Amino acid sequence: MPEFLDGWALTAMTFAPLVGVLIMAVIPKEAEDTHKLVALLTSLGVAVLAVLVAFEFDYDAAETLQLAEDHKWIDVINARYLLGIDGIALPLILLTAGVVPLVFIYSWDHIPAPGNAKMFLMLQLILEVGMMGSFVAQDLILFFVFFEVVLLPMYFMIGVWGGPDRQYASIKFFLYTLFGSALMLVSFLALYFTTGAETFSMVGLAEQVRARDIALGTQVLIFGGMFLGFGVKVPMFPFHTWLPDAHTQAPTQGSVILAAVLLKLGTYGFVRIALPILPQAAVKWAPIIGVLAVIGIIYGALGCLAQTDMKRLIAFSSVAHMGYVMLGISTLTDYGINAAIFGMVAHGLITGMLFFIAGSVKERYHTLEIKRLGGLLVQAPHMGWILGFCTMASLGLPGLAGFWGEFPAILSAYQPAPGLNVTLYRTFMVIAAVGTVLAAGYLLWLLQRTAFGTPSEEFADDPEIVDLRTPEVLAWSPLLVLIVVLGFVPNLLFNLTDPAVSAQADAACMSVAAGDDSISEDECFDDEVETASEGE
Repeated sequence: MPEFLDGWALTAMTFAPLVGVLIMAVIPKEAEDTHKLVALLTSLGVAVLAVLVAFEFDYDAAETLQLAEDHKWIDVINARYLLGIDGIALPLILLTAGVVPLVFIYSWDHIPAPGNAKMFLMLQLILEVGMMGSFVAQDLILFFVFFEVVLLPMYFMIGVWGGPDRQYASIKFFLYTLFGSALMLVSFLALYFTTGAETFSMVGLAEQVRARDIALGTQVLIFGGMFLGFGVKVPMFPFHTWLPDAHTQAPTQGSVILAAVLLKLGTYGFVRIALPILPQAAVKWAPIIGVLAVIGIIYGALGCLAQTDMKRLIAFSSVAHMGYVMLGISTLTDYGINAAIFGMVAHGLITGMLFFIAGSVKERYHTLEIKRLGGLLVQAPHMGWILGFCTMASLGLPGLAGFWGEFPAILSAYQPAPGLNVTLYRTFMVIAAVGTVLAAGYLLWLLQRTAFGTPSEEFADDPEIVDLRTPEVLAWSPLLVLIVVLGFVPNLLFNLTDPAVSAQADAACMSVAAGDDSISEDECFDDEVETASEGE
């Protein structure tokens, strides 16, 4: 089917969840099983479309935009309905299309209080629209619209179905992300006007920046707005404080979607927008991003060691893990950015699983206070072993997906892009390596306190504490399989992302070299040679 999907597949994949929303809107609220079935079938339809897109994708030309759609939209500001995917976007599209149906399967017997499955599931479908749209949009205004679509559904999921402090957490999430989005929009508009107000196309803007002699100071300021907007979403230290509260108070489904996909909108924004459009400014900002990344790694790990709540500990671990992603991005090399994208996918699978497990533990024990837990391997052995498996994956055990998200990101700091301070980045590498030791400490401590030992008297004979149920088995199995498969065959992902990342990194480096006499164009193509020679 060489041209079967051209011109409509990305639109259908993006907006198909709205069809499910419209169907559910006319079904009575009381028909909960019907709502669950419609939501699940809708998400499976999106997953089928994503698989078809993956089959049609030309992997020999992964660096080019494919299945593009280009239509008039807002002529007065030259904003267009412009969609397309390449090797950078496709893994995150498949991750989104895979996670959402699994969340609906888990929700089959896990609708949180105060109930109302209809609205709860509809909000998740609307979330899927925003997530899919963000990964396929190739126009900055269109990207911004999809980027903001996810805000209100997650706000309501936390604020209505969350924990005791849900209103505080939801408002904090809303204000932080709205503030970041406002700065991001200002930077998009500044970029538009400084390049001649001709287009909001990401590719077009990158070409305009290269063609025009825009003052470096102006580029640095514009990049700063994007840095704040995307940095809040990642979230990077010190913009992370909304995340532990949001994760702790969100329902299990909200935490899984937030960890698996929503955080990736920020890191994807850096890779897709900030770095390729403003490469010279990226060189100026990269050391700052690197410093904040390694601070986040250590701070997140130490924060985990101080937690008494299982879910809050997992939330702080996300701060540390996303620090590795941002460290890889800050190197501005194809090696580092490839590692960052792998880290996004690995974190989505592993931390999504950990939040699934935390939700099931909370449902059985009615608490996530670590000191009250224990003996999970005795009372629910399958769940206990899965928790052990996921903690090993999260700490970066070789052979599991987490290893390829962390180790290459650390290694990439050994030889950053031309124009960056090698000594500084090797210092980052050492600090990040220390973070892996701390990660082993807090994850093994969590496993030992919750899974090992004997159940406390409080829960020893509790009939509600049972092993895995069918929806949990069905929802978790694909994630566990992918964690193993990507751990043993990482090239499934690296071979997909590398052509697009390498082309982008080379073009950015050439742009930097054109404006900096101290960097030769030859340096943009011999990173591997330099790394090998310095190692000798």
